[in-house]
Amino acid sequence: MTAASPLGEYIARPGPLHRVSPGAKLIGLFVFAILTMATGGAAATTIGLLLAVVIAGIAGLRGRDFWRVTRRFALIAVPLLLFTAASAAFARDGAWGAHGLDLPSAAAWAAGFARGYSVIGDLLALVLVASAVTASTAVEDMLDTITRALAPLRRFGAKPERVALAFSLVIRAIPSILGIAQETAAAARARGLERNPRARVVPLVLRTVAHAQLTGEALAARGIGEE
Repeated sequence: MTAASPLGEYIARPGPLHRVSPGAKLIGLFVFAILTMATGGAAATTIGLLLAVVIAGIAGLRGRDFWRVTRRFALIAVPLLLFTAASAAFARDGAWGAHGLDLPSAAAWAAGFARGYSVIGDLLALVLVASAVTASTAVEDMLDTITRALAPLRRFGAKPERVALAFSLVIRAIPSILGIAQETAAAARARGLERNPRARVVPLVLRTVAHAQLTGEALAARGIGEE
C-alpha cells in the first residue's frame, strides 16, 4: 500500500509551466524563496501568496489540490502561528510586574498575529510554488537535471548517477513509508491499541527497515552499487 506523497504528484497536462526546463524552475523557486524571506510585512506576504496561487494554478493545481496542500500544512502552521504570535506579543509588551506576569495589550497581540501571518504566509507561498514545480516536472526530468548539474564534479570523484539514484529512491520511498504508517496505525486501532506508542512505532520501524533491506537486495541483484 502506498499513500499520496506530500511532495505532490506530477500532472501530465500541457501548460506554460510544463514547457519550462526543470533547471529554470529550480532557479526560479530559489529566487522566489530569497525574495519571500527578504521582504517583510503583511502586504508583501499577501502579494507573495497571491503570486504563489497563480503559479500553482498555471501548473495545473485545482481546488482539491490546494485543499490537500493547505490541510497538511495546517498541521504545523496552526501551532507555529500561535507560538509566533505569542512570542512577538510578549516580546513587545509582556513583562513581570509586582503582581506577576503582565499580559500583552490588545495592540501587542494584534502585532503578534500580524507577525505570525507573515511567517505562516511566507511558508505557505513557498510550499505552493514548490508544489507547482513538482506538478509541472516529471521525476525523470528532474533527476536528469540533477545529473547534468553535478557532471562537472566528476573530476573530484563525484558520481552524479549515484546521487540521482539516491534522490529517486527517496522520492519513491516516501509514499511507501506513509502507506506503511497508515497500515500500522490501522492495525493498532483494530487491536484497541491506538493510544499505545509502542504498538505503532515498533511495527513501523521494523517494516520500514525491512522495506529498505528489500530495496537494497533488489539493487544488489541488478549489480547496482558494486564496484
